[in-house]
Amino acid sequence: MEMEESSGIFYRVILPAASLCQRELVRFVRQRNRIVGALATPIVFWLLIGAGMGKSFKSSAPGGASFMEYFFPGTVVMILLFTAIFSTISIIEDRREGFLQSVLVAPVSRLAIVLGKILGGTLLATGQGIIFLLLAPLIGVKLGFFSFFTSVGVMLIISFALTGLGFCIAWRMSSTQGFHAIMNLFLMPMWFLSGALFPAEGAKRAMRWVMGINPLTYGVSGLRRALYWTDSSRLPLTSWSTCLAVSIIFALVMLLLAGAMARETVAADLQ
Repeated sequence: MEMEESSGIFYRVILPAASLCQRELVRFVRQRNRIVGALATPIVFWLLIGAGMGKSFKSSAPGGASFMEYFFPGTVVMILLFTAIFSTISIIEDRREGFLQSVLVAPVSRLAIVLGKILGGTLLATGQGIIFLLLAPLIGVKLGFFSFFTSVGVMLIISFALTGLGFCIAWRMSSTQGFHAIMNLFLMPMWFLSGALFPAEGAKRAMRWVMGINPLTYGVSGLRRALYWTDSSRLPLTSWSTCLAVSIIFALVMLLLAGAMARETVAADLQ
């Protein structure tokens, strides 16, 4: 009986999720413009904003870090955001081409569809984040073995949460234009108010409150803590346990919400 249950889980959840994840990776590699757009745009932001505001912006960051250095973790999170969110646009394309409808009527778990899409976006986002992370020594951030792999772990959690958020938004959308409008209206302010551009300590009280309830704030702080693991003078005020707990809860909530939305759609179609 246990063998049959394990086999059922494999064929209904694990195998379909792995297949959909592989499909997302292959599609991304074949579309080189997505690679350039998701990676080059944040780098240009980092160089232009960092170089332009570096001397005119007096950072109140711990340890007196330069603005280029302070902005670095925020740029990594921007890469994760761009890649994770844009990877979920494929949901709209799959619906338009009829692929999504064929998957929904297949004898597989709805969780497999959600996991496959989210895991694909997570791996894509983390992979591009790692490429940019390797530039850290150029601005004076020393990446040790432990800090590097801790940073990658934090990036995986952030990418999973952001891809799940993108899944929830794209699942209801019927056009890519509407998706971009939501991104500009909601997701970019979410990044701006995450401590990526400026520390919360120097902001007004109302803005500090908004940054405090923004789950992405704790992702940025967690990544900053991972990068400066051995440099206590440059660690953010938020504790490591709080950053990790909020980020994991954010990821789990997005997974559950995405799964609920997928099941709700199938139930509505069957009625």
